[in-house]
Amino acid sequence: MAKNEVKDKPPLDFVGQREGEKLLFVFRRHIVAMRKGFYLLLIPLVITSLPTLIWGYNPELSLLPVAGLSVGLILFSYHFILWYFTIYIVTDQRIRQVTQSGLFGKDVIELRLSKIQNISYNIPGLNGEIFKFGTIVIQTFVGDLVIHNVEHPDEIYNKLQDAVNNVIETQTERNEKAIE
Repeated sequence: MAKNEVKDKPPLDFVGQREGEKLLFVFRRHIVAMRKGFYLLLIPLVITSLPTLIWGYNPELSLLPVAGLSVGLILFSYHFILWYFTIYIVTDQRIRQVTQSGLFGKDVIELRLSKIQNISYNIPGLNGEIFKFGTIVIQTFVGDLVIHNVEHPDEIYNKLQDAVNNVIETQTERNEKAIE
């Protein structure tokens, strides 16, 4: 195979994909959305380390930080699962929000791109600017889809705008052909 030649990648599929639907991109919330999980990891560790720091080395007390870390890891893993399995899938036809609720629950919201009226985004101050996260608001006739803590909201916004514009152009072409 030549150096500049590109291999054809198989099309990516997801559960619930319709026939003829093309996956444009997938995104998730920024890691900062998991900050509560990080706090729940650190707080038990710090609290259980205090007796060892106050009373010095004691063989019985040395197991407390290990227990605190174990509890913290369990609490953190719950928040990690919620963050990791919450994704946003954008195709050439719709946006699909798959939200993990609890360990076994899942909520799915679908929004057709043709129904989108407006898309806007907000970067919340210095933290949002430094860590590159923000909020995207997708407005429709029915209501708003607000996605908090999106990683690189400006890039996602531009990709969403392009997808919506492509759908509008396609519909306009179909309407013009139907009129002829």
